[in-house]
Amino acid sequence: MNKIKADKGKLTAEVLGEVEEADDGVLVIKRIRVVHTLKAALHEEDTAEQMHGVYSKHCPLYRSVKDSIDVTSELSFVTE
Repeated sequence: MNKIKADKGKLTAEVLGEVEEADDGVLVIKRIRVVHTLKAALHEEDTAEQMHGVYSKHCPLYRSVKDSIDVTSELSFVTE
């Protein structure tokens, strides 16, 4: 798989957590939505989609919470 440079602000993420009250009144995070925005050349779009498709198995945060919190992720691609 090819690599894409993601330094110097080319890759950003916006994360939204949805909190609900549990049966005992304690607030818990139920869902996390992550939107990655990548600035790259048009010819890198396929590689970016492939990388996004497998990133979760290498993401420590996702692997830590995946069994207790519904985590979704999407990639927004901006051409340079």
